[in-house]
Amino acid sequence: MKKFRFSLETVLEYKQQILDSLQAEHGAILARIRQQEEHIEALEAEYRHLSQEFNRRKTEGISILDALKYEQYLRAMERQIEEARQFLAELQKQEEAKRREVVEAKKDTSSIEKLREKKLEVYNKAVQKSEENLIDEFVTTKRIMEAQSA
Repeated sequence: MKKFRFSLETVLEYKQQILDSLQAEHGAILARIRQQEEHIEALEAEYRHLSQEFNRRKTEGISILDALKYEQYLRAMERQIEEARQFLAELQKQEEAKRREVVEAKKDTSSIEKLREKKLEVYNKAVQKSEENLIDEFVTTKRIMEAQSA
């Protein structure tokens, strides 16, 4: 019997390439999210440190000009943190959309793979049946030859 050939093999390979590409893109977005989260944590740590330093200097006595500089810098950092959080939220939306694409691509690939498995199972059963028929034919031929020679 001829070798198994799945007619949608090229489609399956194409779908798998798409899935691999989408998974790579999803991974890149996740890496950017982690990087952005670390950036936010660093900004917040700097903000806390600066705020503590400002509070310490206020208790020790600080000039009005220095106090205004601290407050302006703290406000600028608050805006920077807020912008970083907004960018993080945007990245998270992109990640969610990409995850949905990956899930859909997995469904497509999975359905074709299941079809391939079913076709392979039918092929294997046909091969087994063909081999059984061949063995039966061989045994029958052997018996006939033994009966004729006896």
